[in-house]
Amino acid sequence: MSSSTTASFHKCFKPNHHHHQHHAFTFAFLHSCFFFFFLLSAPPPACASTFSGNETGDLEKQGDLFPQILRDEAVGRLYQLGKVSDGNGYLERTFLSPASMRAINVIREWMEDAGLRTWVDQMGNVHGRVEGVNPNAEALLIGSHMDTVVDAGMFDGSLGIVSAISALKALKVNGKLEKLKRPVEVIAFCDEEGVRFQTTFLGSGAIAGILPATTLEISDKRDAMIKDVLKENSIEITEESLLQLKYDPKSVWGYVEIHIEQGPVLEQKGFPLGVVKGIAGQTRLKVTVRGSQGHAGTVPMSMRQDPMAAAAELIVVMENLCKNPEEFLSYDGHCSDSTVKSLSSSLVCTVGEISTWPSASNVIPGQVRDLNISVILPSLLVFQIQYS
Repeated sequence: MSSSTTASFHKCFKPNHHHHQHHAFTFAFLHSCFFFFFLLSAPPPACASTFSGNETGDLEKQGDLFPQILRDEAVGRLYQLGKVSDGNGYLERTFLSPASMRAINVIREWMEDAGLRTWVDQMGNVHGRVEGVNPNAEALLIGSHMDTVVDAGMFDGSLGIVSAISALKALKVNGKLEKLKRPVEVIAFCDEEGVRFQTTFLGSGAIAGILPATTLEISDKRDAMIKDVLKENSIEITEESLLQLKYDPKSVWGYVEIHIEQGPVLEQKGFPLGVVKGIAGQTRLKVTVRGSQGHAGTVPMSMRQDPMAAAAELIVVMENLCKNPEEFLSYDGHCSDSTVKSLSSSLVCTVGEISTWPSASNVIPGQVRDLNISVILPSLLVFQIQYS
């Protein structure tokens, strides 16, 4: 389950826009995150339900923890992490890139500042953990991803990491960190986006135990394999050690992630927060369209087999399918009317990358390669959460 902010934090955010709104929304997120951890603290039992307005006011009077840690410092860290980039003038931080390694050190330093025991596992995930009063209890895991897409928004992934660390730091300063009822572990996942190796969820997949050992043999565009890139960064991994990264489900109490929405739905509906009650089903396809290569000036149009034209038609058909799925679906008893209506309002598809061979202006392409297609069926159920 995760919470999403308004579209003021969407992926296309540029750092200097609406600065006062960013402080207000970030403060609201971290404020609510602190309350969540406070409820997990050891006694008093009076805190077992929810906070009343007076209790909230009392907490805010205990020093200036909220403004200093949960707002000012947290926002500063978001901006700081947003500058840790491999790109010049834009944010790009892919799996185990130089910027990613710098981010690992920064995040680990913040975790230690919050009183957490830290380590980096053999897939490059950064962990920070506090045991609480009962180290043998099931642990609450909190986190998000530290990698980014190309030309990313600085809140994508980072918000979930920074907010969790800041909430725990507030508990440390307030003397409540060691009184948590159960272990709490913050994880900054090494890879979610899958930009570098075109395979997503390397970090969380390893911890969930669903990452095949063959994944270590996958290469990036420069033919560097995952296992070799890990070794270059002083991280040795074998098939056996990969399997050992899996967390026993019986040791995990739950997982919470705060994340920006990256879309316009909440903003359009006027809701500051939403709760995700399902996970989007995503399919990624890499398609090659083959045709007949020829000279652009001498092959008549009637004799051409142009794969670029075919790829363009394919893209348009996909767009029409996702906009109007009811026109393409066949009813065989397995597809109800409600299913079609659901698809009509939520199915999305994108072609985000395409290349041709030989890619010359005077040559009819012989192939359209790396036609990367993403089809997603979101499951975002939005409802309003009241807070002051």
